[in-house]
Amino acid sequence: MRARLLAVISLIPLAMTASAAGAQTAAPPCHGTQQSKMVAELLFGRNIGRRVGVNETAWALFVARELTPRFPDGLTITDAIGQRRDRDTGATVQEPSKHVEIVLPGHADDEARLDAVVAAYKREFRQQSVGVIVRAACVSF
Repeated sequence: MRARLLAVISLIPLAMTASAAGAQTAAPPCHGTQQSKMVAELLFGRNIGRRVGVNETAWALFVARELTPRFPDGLTITDAIGQRRDRDTGATVQEPSKHVEIVLPGHADDEARLDAVVAAYKREFRQQSVGVIVRAACVSF
């Protein structure tokens, strides 16, 4: 009995690992004309220091120079308010932000294109980070 219990217990981590891996890689079931695609969400804070440093003109130029050439099939940009905890003071900080959604084309270099956009924004506007979320979705247009 004890040997069987130990055998079952030893298999639990393996089953949990396989289940978690499957949950992360499984595509959602798509219906009708929907196709399974990867969707990227990019979260761009616009403050530099404690003030808005990325104005609408600078943002439009960034989109034209960095985003559009890398993702010419289209993207969606929404104005947002981001909120985070300041690492130094612990205070909650809000800032105007841009939320960009891109249905990735499925090219081998999609991730490299996203990385290049993030690096360009951080460099040009002296940002510590850009939020990046990539998820599977069912998409139709």
